[in-house]
Amino acid sequence: MSNRTITLILAGCLALSGCQSGAITGATGRTAEFGCIAGTVGGAVVGGLAGATIGSGTGQLWAVGGGAVLGSAAGSALTCA
Repeated sequence: MSNRTITLILAGCLALSGCQSGAITGATGRTAEFGCIAGTVGGAVVGGLAGATIGSGTGQLWAVGGGAVLGSAAGSALTCA
């Protein structure tokens, strides 16, 4: 994948993540639970993709891991109540 493609995917995912709602609907609260899981997993994927564009070799593996961890933390903070 080219850097331009990865950048477009990253920008699209970030734009869509802003559409997540933390509102609880219904008695079970399943909507908020789905939003929290989707935000955390989506953040990890976006962070991993961003890390994949940095460096090479072992440094790139560290960047992917760090990006996934920071992305999941950010996604969780934005979508979980």
